[in-house]
Amino acid sequence: MIIAIDGPAGSGKSTVAKLVAQRLGFAYLDTGAMYRAVAWRAVQDGLDLSEPLAASALERIRVIAAEEAIDFGYLPGEPVASQVFIGGQDVSVQIRTPEADRAVSPVSADPGVRQALTSQQRNIGRSRDTVMEGRDIGTVVFPDAELKVFLTASAEERAQRRAIQNAARQGTSFSEQEYERILADIQRRDNYDSSREVAPLAAATDSVELDTTGTTIERVVQQIVDLAGQKQGHKQLGQQRGAE
Repeated sequence: MIIAIDGPAGSGKSTVAKLVAQRLGFAYLDTGAMYRAVAWRAVQDGLDLSEPLAASALERIRVIAAEEAIDFGYLPGEPVASQVFIGGQDVSVQIRTPEADRAVSPVSADPGVRQALTSQQRNIGRSRDTVMEGRDIGTVVFPDAELKVFLTASAEERAQRRAIQNAARQGTSFSEQEYERILADIQRRDNYDSSREVAPLAAATDSVELDTTGTTIERVVQQIVDLAGQKQGHKQLGQQRGAE
């Protein structure tokens, strides 16, 4: 079974998807981390990711996506990866920085990059029961996923969540200035991701939309776990009827 969770930046996709995978015993694949890894590698190579991307930069980014192996490290018995590697280098921390936040949108919008990573995502997803999250899992990567969920939340709440996470990660206190910067960045990314020509951010027509504004993570996770149980129950019933 594949559970596809899509939504805008900061909507809680990663946190929710990890917890759902743990509850169900599924594998968790963070597709956003794959694009972030490519973007991080491009930045480290000194590429200018200002929009529009220069042809030379775009060519190099496509090579990175096609030839740099992206792998995930798992602890024994743990469905959620604890490490992200690109070209054998652990970039688990680097891809979660504000620099990576700003770099990932133009990289993930390129058709060549998406084609290279989508193929890898499909191979991983088909190997076992998987929870995937991103921008276009239910519309492009796995349009036939058994369960599709689209998470939303107000831009203000998403910015606050990200500011609190960054402060905790860096061991600092919440900053109103940092919050305003993140809010502006989220609004920019929302506009960019929803209006881009290739795989724009959009809810699949058969997805279940869940607004996480003012809702606890535990409640959202339980809703998805319940939906998965319903889907699995319907599938088993169909198999039983088909065998009769």
